[in-house]
Amino acid sequence: MTELSADLELGPVGQEIVYENDRVRVWHIRLEPGERQPLHRHDHPYLVVAIQGAKNVVQTIDGTTIDADEPTGGVVYRDPGAVHMLTNVGDTTYLARLVELK
Repeated sequence: MTELSADLELGPVGQEIVYENDRVRVWHIRLEPGERQPLHRHDHPYLVVAIQGAKNVVQTIDGTTIDADEPTGGVVYRDPGAVHMLTNVGDTTYLARLVELK
C-alpha cells in the first residue's frame, strides 16, 4: 500500500450508506457522465454490483489509469488497500452498490 501524506484528505467510498451491520456496509454510488468520485481508500475487501453500468476509469494515487467498464448487472471483487478515484467517462449514468465486507 502507498504511504499517504498526513494532510491528504480522502473522500468517502460512496455517496450514502444504505445498509450497515457488524459484517457489511453497503454504499450507494451514482456518477453522471463526466462526474468523478473523490480520492478515497478501501479499508475492507469489497464487491461492486453495477445496477446501471457505465464506462469508468480508475485513477490510482500514483497516477496509473485503469479502464473499468462495468456492465449492468456486473459484479467485481476487490481487495482492500486501494487509494483511487473513479470517473464516469461514458455517456450513461452509473449506479452501483458497493458492499464492504468487515
